[in-house]
Amino acid sequence: MKTDRKLRLKQAKKKPAERRFRWRLTCGGTTVYATASFLVHNQRLNNMTQSDGITKPKTKRSKRFLESRAPKLSEDLKNAMIMKGGNSSETVTQALKDMYALKKPNAVLYKKKNITRPFEDSTSLEFFSKKTDCSLFLFGSHNKKRPNNLIFGRLFDFHVLDMVELGIEKCVSLKEFKTGKCPEGTKPMLVFAGEAFHTDAELKRLKSLLIDFFRGPTVTGVRLAGLEHVIHFTALDSKIYMRSYKCMLKKSGCRTPRMELEEMGPSFDFVLRRTHLASEQLYHLAHRQPKALKPKKKKNISHDAFGTKFGRVHMQKQDLSKLHTRKMKGLRKRRGEAVTQEDSVTPKLSKTAEDGSGSI
Repeated sequence: MKTDRKLRLKQAKKKPAERRFRWRLTCGGTTVYATASFLVHNQRLNNMTQSDGITKPKTKRSKRFLESRAPKLSEDLKNAMIMKGGNSSETVTQALKDMYALKKPNAVLYKKKNITRPFEDSTSLEFFSKKTDCSLFLFGSHNKKRPNNLIFGRLFDFHVLDMVELGIEKCVSLKEFKTGKCPEGTKPMLVFAGEAFHTDAELKRLKSLLIDFFRGPTVTGVRLAGLEHVIHFTALDSKIYMRSYKCMLKKSGCRTPRMELEEMGPSFDFVLRRTHLASEQLYHLAHRQPKALKPKKKKNISHDAFGTKFGRVHMQKQDLSKLHTRKMKGLRKRRGEAVTQEDSVTPKLSKTAEDGSGSI
């Protein structure tokens, strides 16, 4: 009995820990923590062998996993990972939760602290993005030099492409607004106001990054009742103001309803800090589309400024004598009229024949 008990204890030690325990890992000189579910995900990667740079699956489950991660013509929806650094404040923690509420269900929220600095070493961010298949990230931190700090960023081929650091000067959380909220997964309408979004190079890239972060799924059609959420960004006096509104459809006395905006939160006042922007060559490479997705050019078809489609048709020369027009009863010729017209017409004689003076 004692020997059986010893064997059971040895086997229990070999098994992975329960989900409530956290595992300490080192990556790129930084210390990160992972749960048992993370180790299960890592075990899937271990079920694959690499030969000559090509990953070959050992099981059907790992084969399906590789197919889901393989490049596609139409890529999946971009997911975002939201995490906080080693030091954070209540403002940063609440801001991350509010951003997660706006981004759900296409986001992953890390509740534990991650001791990393994205602008100095981004290897841990790239490590987590590869594990969770996320191409967007939001990192929050707080220190004496840069208090209440948020870093918006995106990755290309699991490497950091763009990063923009924003400081929170004023924050009103989502729970402080005692109004109705939009349902989870609502696609928002994005509005950008201010000339700086069109003239400043850094704010241009920030606008592209925010559109990527909040755009939601790509849809083919939109119904009026689905326009519920508006996120408004304003660039004014070197500050960026973010406001979130809920659309209320009211009766207007006609077929089209009257729309009113009610602020539902969160509300932020940002100030621009550090930036890490990709080069123009890498930026264009990230926007390249495969040839199969590029629309084929159709000849003799053009569009105007309003989207009206015009087509040019090439036809052969027509013989108008054989053109069949509409037959009307009033234009039909009668037999009697035809005979009188023939009698009234007399041939014209030359002047020499009338005078009788002809030359021989």
